[in-house]
Amino acid sequence: MGKGKLQRSNSRENTNELKAEEAPFHVLITTYLSYFILIIFGHIRDFFGKIFKSGEYAYLRHQNGYAPLNSDFENFYQRRMYLRIRDAFNRPITNVPGRTLTLLDRVSHNKNKTFELTGTTTEVLNLSSYNYLGFAQNKGPCAESVKSSIKESGITADSPRMVGGTHEIHRELEKLVARFVKQEDAMVVNMGFATNSTTIPALVQKGSLIISDQLNHSSLIFGARISGSKIRVFKHNDMKDLEGVLREAISQGQPRTHRPWKKILVMVEGLYSMEGNILKLDKLIELKKKYKFYLYVDEAHSIGALGKNGRGVCDYWNVDPNLVDIHMGTFTKSFGAAGGYIAGKKKVIDWIRLNSHSNVYAEGMSPLVCQQIITSFKIIMGEDGTNDGKKRIKQLMDNSRYFSTELKKMGFIVYGDKDSPVVPLLLYNPAKISAFSREALARKIGVVVVGYPATPILSSRVRFCCSASHSREDMEELLKRISEIGDLLKLKISTRKNIEL
Repeated sequence: MGKGKLQRSNSRENTNELKAEEAPFHVLITTYLSYFILIIFGHIRDFFGKIFKSGEYAYLRHQNGYAPLNSDFENFYQRRMYLRIRDAFNRPITNVPGRTLTLLDRVSHNKNKTFELTGTTTEVLNLSSYNYLGFAQNKGPCAESVKSSIKESGITADSPRMVGGTHEIHRELEKLVARFVKQEDAMVVNMGFATNSTTIPALVQKGSLIISDQLNHSSLIFGARISGSKIRVFKHNDMKDLEGVLREAISQGQPRTHRPWKKILVMVEGLYSMEGNILKLDKLIELKKKYKFYLYVDEAHSIGALGKNGRGVCDYWNVDPNLVDIHMGTFTKSFGAAGGYIAGKKKVIDWIRLNSHSNVYAEGMSPLVCQQIITSFKIIMGEDGTNDGKKRIKQLMDNSRYFSTELKKMGFIVYGDKDSPVVPLLLYNPAKISAFSREALARKIGVVVVGYPATPILSSRVRFCCSASHSREDMEELLKRISEIGDLLKLKISTRKNIEL
């Protein structure tokens, strides 16, 4: 048994250390050239458009003493690049985002400026939703418990938590979250973004230092900025670079005065949703023990989805959760619900309750959402009397590994760790963003394509989200259809020969 554990640990470490494959030189050149042509033609169209169709550009000029809300330059990308491929984004749906999605069909008669619904629908296999454990359902134990909850507690808290909006079900959920992540206490918030953006300013202020991973989510970045703390950035998931930043920050202290920092808070994510990378928590904890900083881990995508018990990145690396000072997570991914949580020592959570704007000013989480989360937790923990939770966790892990490995075997350039349910496939060329999305829709696959500014300009991608709701037959059929798209769009450009299973 000991040998098996060691082999699994080494496999994880090797996978985590594996650098993302770089694109062939000719792909980079053609991608740069594509953007260059788009920009040149965009400026030419703007030049003549302002002369011959001045009315269409009026909103970009001063009118009646008012400055334009968007300048010509700020609006250029949206007008000349995004608008061309707008049909590939924000497609409306009409059913539960589970194994499949039902899309509302739409058409545009003015080059994607506006859309009209046709009255028809298209059912697609869903690789776009964060339904990791398959709890996005309108039937089954979660749905039934939510129906019962509505009769008992209604649908709204109708008041901020600090005023009169703390229901009994909120405290039940918070105790369950604390027990699940093995912390003393927890606080739930009705919005995932606000969980980060309003908690961070309650923890650190002026005179403190935040050290942030360069690919952290915008909610972490926003919270750090409004906290008033100084911010420094380290290379993505690079513990050597983080140590260099820590050494310099500790030795130099605060700017001008060189006084010691009041606090140093390192902020990271358990699973990075654009890269599919898993945090190197084991190595980060070694640095924490050495340099004595506070650690804030955002487990929005990893809680429920990683670890043999679904307890997130600490479970995945077999790290004591008490070595992490602040645990953050959301219920929008693995739990089929909404909102987020903060967990940690009771004294810290009590302080956050009094100082976090989301707890003081925002309405409490809806009781029916709380019930959805509670039921999901109990299934994951096996407290429903079944092994359904274990099956879901195992199914997700099997699907993620199989899907990622098979894509690499086909010759696609795929980012991320093999245990990640998020599987980014690189597209590079801007024309292939919309082309992949349209071809996937034609083959009844629902996908999310991502480009600049959400990613670096050279690394446009399609982001697949695996789910426990998919069977092995589903995954095989999806791979077959994606392979067809890859052949059509010339996306099988990987030069790596040996794929680790």
